[in-house]
Amino acid sequence: MKSMMRGLLAATAFVSITTIAYAEDVQGVIAGLPTELKAQYDGAPQKILPSAWDNFTPPPKPWKWCHSESYQGNPWRVTVTKELKRLVDGLIADGTVSSFEVSDSNNDASQQINQIRAFIDKKCSIITSIPGSATALDDAIDAAAKAGIPFLTAAGSVTSPNAINVDSNYARWGYDMMTAIGKADPNGASILLVEGIAGHPIVVQERQGADKALAENPKLKIARNVNGNWTANVTKTVVLQAIATNPAPIDAVWTTGSESRVVAEAFAQAGRPAPLITGSITGDALGYWKANPDKYRFEGHAVLPHWTAETLFRIGVRMLDGQKPKLNTLLIPIPPVHSADLGAWYKDCMTPDAVSIFPVPPKDPMPEEWLNAYFANPAPTQGWDYSKVPDACAK
Repeated sequence: MKSMMRGLLAATAFVSITTIAYAEDVQGVIAGLPTELKAQYDGAPQKILPSAWDNFTPPPKPWKWCHSESYQGNPWRVTVTKELKRLVDGLIADGTVSSFEVSDSNNDASQQINQIRAFIDKKCSIITSIPGSATALDDAIDAAAKAGIPFLTAAGSVTSPNAINVDSNYARWGYDMMTAIGKADPNGASILLVEGIAGHPIVVQERQGADKALAENPKLKIARNVNGNWTANVTKTVVLQAIATNPAPIDAVWTTGSESRVVAEAFAQAGRPAPLITGSITGDALGYWKANPDKYRFEGHAVLPHWTAETLFRIGVRMLDGQKPKLNTLLIPIPPVHSADLGAWYKDCMTPDAVSIFPVPPKDPMPEEWLNAYFANPAPTQGWDYSKVPDACAK
């Protein structure tokens, strides 16, 4: 019995020492990052671990690139896949990659698991993914790792330590947007909260950030909270209902999606003054702003499909090139967009109906020198040139 206890104590001590070592290792990596990246880890809700791929030996070329999508039912997701395919096609053209295959589970986690396992059986060189669940795919991801196949996520982290998550700090985003409202209305503001799908991990993170900013600024008051489900028609309906049942002034609308245009339209339709709206800038919103400059006030960021695909591609290529990521979660800054910037983001093809057109940041939101800091042996990304990213109006 005493021997068993000593064994258990020794095992516990080993786990504790290992955990401490991991924590120190992670903090050391973060401390050495550029200021812009280091800031992304402040209050990050994701669990940050050392990379499980620090000894990865990539397969020989040509590589087989497989992409596991959980949903292709909106223009944002379709644009991610289209841009990723464009980039991989460039490597197919020079013989670096043999093929690009896409699966879509249509929000069915079981189906996505089956599709990932099929990719493993096909001996994909890498699997990139927008996962439909933070936890459900873990066993399949671990199976991919056992087969020597890196699994990279975008737009939502997973809990498997064997994944490389290419993500952003959505809690920070929620905080920054609420803080922007406070700066725009220093005397206080009545705010309508329009959140995405209730219970979604990103929604929870964004709200955590907003609540932190609200606690810091008691002059900001919530008039009402609704869920627009990141869907334009749902958002417009719930905003109109909120306006109808709240006759008092609403100074700002804190949203976390790409529906700022329909929010502005709802206030104009109800004959209410234009509020300051946060969220992610889109082509239709810029078109609405151009046509109605007195009815659209915006302060937010650019959570866009193009750079989402581009950072996923660049990190995947670097890993296949033998570069070693230092962390399991590589956080990408979300480009800010201020009211004064709207003219620089607008293009002639953007109209209030341009729901499938997404702006392209005027400059690379993730410069190569920043990306280098995430790898132990960095080198330029094969097939990457931001100047060749198609214009937002390109067909």
